[in-house]
Amino acid sequence: MTRPNRRRFMAASAALAATGLSGRAFQAPSDRLRLGFIGVGKMNSGHLGHFLGQKDCQVLAVCDVDTTRRENAKKTVEKRYAEPTKSGQYKGCQAVVDYREILSRPDIDAVVIATPDHWHAIPAIEAIQAGKDVYCEKPLTLTIHEAKLLIDATRKHNRIFQVGSQQRSSKEFLHAVELVRNGRIGKLKEVYANVAGPSKPCDLPEEKDEPGLDWDRWLGPAPKRPYSSVLSPRGVHNHFPSWRNYREYSGGMMTDWGAHHFDIAQWGLGMDESGPVEIIPPADVSKGKGVRFVYSNGVPLIHGDEYEPGKKVNGVAFIGTEGKIFVNRGFIASEPDGIVKMTLGDGDKRLYNSPGHQRDWINCIRDRKRPICDVEVGARSVTVCHLGNIAYWTGEKIKWDPQGWKFVGASKAVEGWYDRERRGNWQLPKV
Repeated sequence: MTRPNRRRFMAASAALAATGLSGRAFQAPSDRLRLGFIGVGKMNSGHLGHFLGQKDCQVLAVCDVDTTRRENAKKTVEKRYAEPTKSGQYKGCQAVVDYREILSRPDIDAVVIATPDHWHAIPAIEAIQAGKDVYCEKPLTLTIHEAKLLIDATRKHNRIFQVGSQQRSSKEFLHAVELVRNGRIGKLKEVYANVAGPSKPCDLPEEKDEPGLDWDRWLGPAPKRPYSSVLSPRGVHNHFPSWRNYREYSGGMMTDWGAHHFDIAQWGLGMDESGPVEIIPPADVSKGKGVRFVYSNGVPLIHGDEYEPGKKVNGVAFIGTEGKIFVNRGFIASEPDGIVKMTLGDGDKRLYNSPGHQRDWINCIRDRKRPICDVEVGARSVTVCHLGNIAYWTGEKIKWDPQGWKFVGASKAVEGWYDRERRGNWQLPKV
């Protein structure tokens, strides 16, 4: 598979930045990062708009099982690239229903995947094996087994893999974590992550199939079931479709928002290459909150919304012996309030400062370096989410070996959630 020539790519990027050119005003095609998009609903529509504005990228193909979304994405690409041409026309974007057509193209360097969660692992692994670099939305996987396989595949084939947990590229989260990691709140005692609860088995009634949607492909590896418009709304820009609520396709808000907030908790704990060793469910699992993740250093991460009785937390709260830090999107505060006003000095540990989540991925493809939310970071964070869900679903205390990626002394009920059965020919590739 062809890959961007690093020296040409860097030179072209610098030249284009200097000239301020946009659209199709590029150097030779080999100097651009050539992209394919897999799944073009709400999330990838946003990514598509972003990458269309990058001078060192070009979108060559889009894929979706929904004709409306697929054709809308194709139209968006061709309209954007037509604007700077003399003829006002551009017809260079392929639209396909089968993502494998994109992966088979040697002229595509990388793919952006934003499908429902149950459709992340298979195309991501196949893309890696086809020599593509990958940007994949969070939560990264549907199961723990898939998370480990994605790490193994990425490392084996030396790909650049960015997980879409974009809070790592936001300054308020970076500042909060740097303060925690540099001891500004003293010794860390506990961490709170406030997200909603797990998913449930799908119980939606049958509806008549709608034209223009390949429902069997939408289901893919998931169990066969009749069509439901709740699972796949047909509009172009539907946000948070309700498949997220159902266990066959997602882990609920535990994985959806957990892949953001548990991710920041892991970052603050310094556990990007590890995870909890014990997961303790609450006495009443039906409430969907209260699971405690205990780390090897003894610090608990608590899935809940109160860090003290009557004191609610939105986002993530880090509680230390000398202070507290609270962080969410666009918000950071502390007790005492002077902590967040502190600056770091030359002797402090500084963390990776991302230039922006998508740009970071592009830069890392050019330099062949791991990005801010590398595949292992995303895999470890989503595994925390999965372990929490398993504790809620089984009501059992779980012991976990984060380095061995295995349960310790677990029951069959717990072990059974390590992976899922997949339907028909939609099986995980061998890694």
